Amino acid sequence: MRIGLLTEGGYPYVSGEAGLWCDRLVRGLERHEFDVYALSRTEREEAEGWVPLPPQVGRVRTAPLWETADDGTVHGRRARRRFAECYGELATALCTTAPGDPAGSSETLAEEQSALEADRFANALYGLAELARDEGGLPAALRSETAVRALERACRAPGAHRSAREARVPDLLTVAARLERALRPLSLDWYEDDDLGSVDLCHATSGGTAALPGLLARHFCDVPLLVTEYGVRLRAHYLTEPDSSPAIRSLLASFHGRLAAETYRRAAVITPGNTHARRWQERCGADRAKLRTVHPGMDAAPFAEAGESPECADPRTLVWVGRVEPAKDLVSLLHAFAEIRRAEPAARLRIVGSPFGPEGAAYLAHCKGLAAQLFPDEADGPHAVGRNPVSFEETGGPELPSRADAYASGALVVLSSVVEGFPSGLVEAMFCGRATVSTDVGAVVEAIGGTGLVVPPRNPRALAEACVALLRDPERRERLGAAARARALELFTVEQNITAFHGIYLEILSRTPVRRVVLDDTGAPLPFAVPAEAHVPGRWSDPTARIAARGGPSPSPSLSPGSGTVRSGPGWATDGPVRSAAPVSATEGAAR
Repeated sequence: MRIGLLTEGGYPYVSGEAGLWCDRLVRGLERHEFDVYALSRTEREEAEGWVPLPPQVGRVRTAPLWETADDGTVHGRRARRRFAECYGELATALCTTAPGDPAGSSETLAEEQSALEADRFANALYGLAELARDEGGLPAALRSETAVRALERACRAPGAHRSAREARVPDLLTVAARLERALRPLSLDWYEDDDLGSVDLCHATSGGTAALPGLLARHFCDVPLLVTEYGVRLRAHYLTEPDSSPAIRSLLASFHGRLAAETYRRAAVITPGNTHARRWQERCGADRAKLRTVHPGMDAAPFAEAGESPECADPRTLVWVGRVEPAKDLVSLLHAFAEIRRAEPAARLRIVGSPFGPEGAAYLAHCKGLAAQLFPDEADGPHAVGRNPVSFEETGGPELPSRADAYASGALVVLSSVVEGFPSGLVEAMFCGRATVSTDVGAVVEAIGGTGLVVPPRNPRALAEACVALLRDPERRERLGAAARARALELFTVEQNITAFHGIYLEILSRTPVRRVVLDDTGAPLPFAVPAEAHVPGRWSDPTARIAARGGPSPSPSLSPGSGTVRSGPGWATDGPVRSAAPVSATEGAAR
């Protein structure tokens, strides 16, 4: 089958774990064809270029979210009136209590009123999309004074919640700018029959803006939508907008909540990466019948050597590996290590990681200063050079060439975060067969099961006591490490992830009607001429019927990494019925 892979700030650009996950999925499903539709977040991201793409990627189309787009489109009076009506309805929906809002629409509004507001948001969203399709885009209109005034009227209208009523002009300008960026996919030309309309399935690799093209492909072309989320956008909004005014936070949270609810309502299947994300999705209105938990797949091969030789670890060394930023709470870890040193004077702590952005660099400098204050340099004798029991290192050097070497250097791996989604670093430690002590945040408990110790976040004493207990009990460390490795190999490998998505793709396609009618020699339709399994190569496939359904073999498109555009269109995209190259027997036609 042909998959439209929808990404934001990830694949095919050089990026973090999200891009790696997409690359592993595409390469693992080599029998399927992929079209990638990527939204880029920053100019730097585009400048770094793409990762090498496998041959099953047939087309890549990109669109920037970071630059201000203005195609010079001038709308007439009728188009301006349509925009004002649709945007006004959208703003009105945002000024009422939204799904996922802390106030909770289920507590303040009747069920009928909540459904009415959801329909109002959906009608406004698709109305804007249809207007953008008719007029060639809405970038200027979404930034216009008309949009700001519509927001202002909605905030001042009877029934608006308190935070919206308190919005001032600077707040309204900020919200309008954020909404313009989030709604920028409405103006893209991706929703034609030879683009997203030609794929068999849209797979959005995150919610929010990345899923919006999938919603529009479903609206315009009836393409089924699969949504995968390892972190829910509404939760991320709550965590990343602490300095904004209450009005800005409330209105944007309302938008993300409404968009999430509409995405979950229209999606054929939703695949959270963990139970923590699943609970957030249910709170935002996701139907439990659509939910399939699929843990992220990680490559276990680089950690195999460390996992098979746990005896090589230094029994007195604790290791922390990750990205240095305030959310990782290394300050609490350093205070906990001070207590560990009082109980175990020979213990050492290796902090391995690079800072993330200017805030991360400042935080790393603060942690180094704190470590120097808490742990003066120590020497083994009067003529030896002292050294600090806490070391700050990065992978890639001669001592720690890789993350696997970092985990292998210690007998105990520590995670001290106060905020965490799915703890991929913790899973890597489990692949290495290391016992772990972690804080109870995000999906940590779900990841480790009963194979590690868990303590409350921001509690250095509890963290220290758990670490000391394992440092003093090597047999228990060995048992936990072996159990952790077995659990990781069972649940969190690339192979299980790929197998799960392969089955979900077939499940969705088996329930999706054929959108292109195949005709026999007499002109009569053959509704069962292309069964779902014919999309997957195998002994049951009829190559002739498959080519006929596609409209002929597809030429290899030419990609342009600089522009992200396709130079030649696919030959299998057809607007009308196609004729079957060979008659299909009644027995074969009824096989489906």
